[in-house]
Amino acid sequence: MTKMAAVGTVKWPELEKGEKRRELVLQGPGLDSKFRLCAGQLPVQLFDLTLLNYLEVSGCSELLEVPAGIGRLTNLQSLVLCRNKLRVISSAVGHLRLLRLLDVSGNELKELPADVCGLPELCTLNVSWNRLQDLPDGLERCSKLAELNVSRNLLTSFPPGLMSRQQGLLSSICAADNHIQKLTGDISQLSNLKSLDLSNNLLTEIPFELAECSKLKDINFKGNKLKDKRLEKMVNGCQTKSILEYLRVGGRGGGKGKSKAENAVKEETKDKKKKRETKHKESEGDEDDVEINRMMIKILHISENSAPILVNVSPSTKEVRPYIVCCVVKGMNLKPGNALKRFLTVQTKLHEEICDKRTLATIATHDLRMVKGPLLYDARPPKDFTVVPLGRKAINAKDLVRQLQFEAEEQRKQKKRQNVSGLHKYLHLLDSKENYPCLIDAESAVISFPPITNSEKTKIWKTTCDIFVEVTSSTSLQICKEVMDTLILKMAELNKITMESKEVVSDCEQERNNPLEESAKENHDLEMSSQLVLEQVRVTDMEGNLKVLYPSKTDLNSSPSSIIIMR
Repeated sequence: MTKMAAVGTVKWPELEKGEKRRELVLQGPGLDSKFRLCAGQLPVQLFDLTLLNYLEVSGCSELLEVPAGIGRLTNLQSLVLCRNKLRVISSAVGHLRLLRLLDVSGNELKELPADVCGLPELCTLNVSWNRLQDLPDGLERCSKLAELNVSRNLLTSFPPGLMSRQQGLLSSICAADNHIQKLTGDISQLSNLKSLDLSNNLLTEIPFELAECSKLKDINFKGNKLKDKRLEKMVNGCQTKSILEYLRVGGRGGGKGKSKAENAVKEETKDKKKKRETKHKESEGDEDDVEINRMMIKILHISENSAPILVNVSPSTKEVRPYIVCCVVKGMNLKPGNALKRFLTVQTKLHEEICDKRTLATIATHDLRMVKGPLLYDARPPKDFTVVPLGRKAINAKDLVRQLQFEAEEQRKQKKRQNVSGLHKYLHLLDSKENYPCLIDAESAVISFPPITNSEKTKIWKTTCDIFVEVTSSTSLQICKEVMDTLILKMAELNKITMESKEVVSDCEQERNNPLEESAKENHDLEMSSQLVLEQVRVTDMEGNLKVLYPSKTDLNSSPSSIIIMR
């Protein structure tokens, strides 16, 4: 009797309980002899149970292949084929449009059919303990994917689409025990990521963008030979919070952060050499100027943004909110005590007072490290852009306004009064507007939606020291400048108070927040300085013609000694 003839003669009493079955589990070595007679394939009788929504076949060492008949089980929501000897899965698995769970762990698969990427409802994919050398391109099409387990394979990298904004629900990635050599900065686009396991791979660096994953609570990079030994020590100690804060301040763990740290040290060396060469000038009375220049150089090279940021203004803003003024402020110390809270309180008071409850102008402050220039100040239909508001999930601007309006109405009902709080009290400023203003970075992310909110992407943290500031207005350019002047002076005053106060950072917090301490001891003087450095930002039209430059020669001429302006 040939194998093909045997397939039709094998008895499967497990499948003879009627075609209306919803669940079926086939397990254990007792089935091996049957699968051997079926040429290592699932029995054809199985594919007549078209109402199945759960199918599990596990622990069968003679199960080698999932044939095309699997595509007939179109009601399947869970397919578990773990701990077998599978070598082939038919592309017909792509017909299972309702499938939410696919578990083929513990097999001998060398590849997955590309059709897996066309499963629109797939939430959990477990392909661990196989022999996969790569994952199929197009996984981003599985937009509902929340859990991915690819551990114990032979992967050297992730497919590029996996780290995309389309994977907004992906919360868990387990890729331990592979040969992955690089984790790209695109990981920051996984806004819902909570758990990441890349232990026992070939990583040498961790991208600083990982710190942008605001929901990340559990990370594991053990067993990788990281270049940054301090970071490796944190990794081996499972110090998730310390690792993220270290990366957030541009620590040497990421490629970009590392280069900046090295550049800081190199520039410090150049600076010392330059001082020696100009020593005779200092003796002629230039000591103060040289010292100021030294301080400015230090601050600039600690920053993640070495190039000036340019803001282009679209003509469409003219009818909505045409005026914008921006600048860069470096050297803020928000780490001690309540410094960050006081900084945010200052902005709130300015919004209430000089900005007249945002009717005259709106302030937005951003962590400069997360601002990817050049920027575009534009006005678009609300349905055409998405924003990630502070403390909220990504949402279409039109839907955000509707949601805020609903929340405002609920507030009124609960409090039985007309006044509302938070973002809700600024909604009327958008009344009758067909287009909404927005500031967009080079990665097409909306980092500001005035006068309502700015983005979670560029949120200010306690570790933020370099800040990108914007002031927008529908009233006048002069109002923008006056508000900016007031804010800068308030920031300088706050920074001085913070530095002169007795508030101190605990030893462990200092260790986390000062990643350059080991390689640049002289930065101690800078950290204790209350001086701020202001860098100009050019705002131009779309043809490159200058609209406004701040601070210009006429701005902040009477600024205190605690402010250094680079013009």
